[in-house]
Amino acid sequence: MDPGTNGHSSSSSGLPPLSISILGVEPLDEFIKEIADFIHHMIVTRPEHIQGNIEVEAKVGILRDRAGGHRLSLPVLVETILAPDALDIRFEANMSVNQHKHYNLLLNNLKATSAQPTHPASPLAYNHLYLVDSFYATEGDREKIRVTRDEKTGTVMECMRKVRLGDLNIYSPKRNADWRISVNVEIPVQHPLGSTTHTRRKDRMSYSHEEFNIDLTQVTSTTSRDAPPQILHELELEIARSELLQATALKRGDPNASELDRSAFDELIRAFVNNARILVRNASEGWQ
Repeated sequence: MDPGTNGHSSSSSGLPPLSISILGVEPLDEFIKEIADFIHHMIVTRPEHIQGNIEVEAKVGILRDRAGGHRLSLPVLVETILAPDALDIRFEANMSVNQHKHYNLLLNNLKATSAQPTHPASPLAYNHLYLVDSFYATEGDREKIRVTRDEKTGTVMECMRKVRLGDLNIYSPKRNADWRISVNVEIPVQHPLGSTTHTRRKDRMSYSHEEFNIDLTQVTSTTSRDAPPQILHELELEIARSELLQATALKRGDPNASELDRSAFDELIRAFVNNARILVRNASEGWQ
């Protein structure tokens, strides 16, 4: 055996073929596993009385120090998951109009190229929605009821109360933006009585790809007749099917399930994280 080749035949570049590791397997990605563990924990430990559709979403934005309002700065070189409630920070999902246009152009171009036969991944679908959210206060309940209507027809599309289970912040020092994962439960309810506390008009460009939705939304929020409306621009990625999310979460680690079923939840979260990373890494400048 030639000691210079480590038992492998040399290649034209001089580097012999390498094993993935000394065990022949690739070490587990702790970053993705941490996120999968967090989402799974939020789902399986939620209180029994909180039943509804599980919503898992990732928003692109900026993590800011509450005291000074500046973007968070930590002595780390790459994206990092922050321990919940460890820092006095806030997450700001609002982006500039130019950033909104940047993402719109990027996603529209991707939709066009994904329809080509040579595109390596599944095509994107697209839908432009005009929605109006009306919020109603509930007695003795912190969460407001949201009634969503189609702006053009007035048809009620959903009436629900959202309960937040938890958030996970990801700081990205090499990028122009950070991101936040939120796990919520959306509980269908009857249409409330009384008057609204505030309304939001949503001009939403919704792109769907396999098990995920990417929503680029201009939000016009009105709190009262006298106050000027507030205009926000947001980008979020969401797991499309709550029933699939919950079904795979229940089979995660189940010894009676097949290996394929046991690993389905982690595969879903892996693709979710990859898509969130792609969106963050394509953020334009000017967030601060």
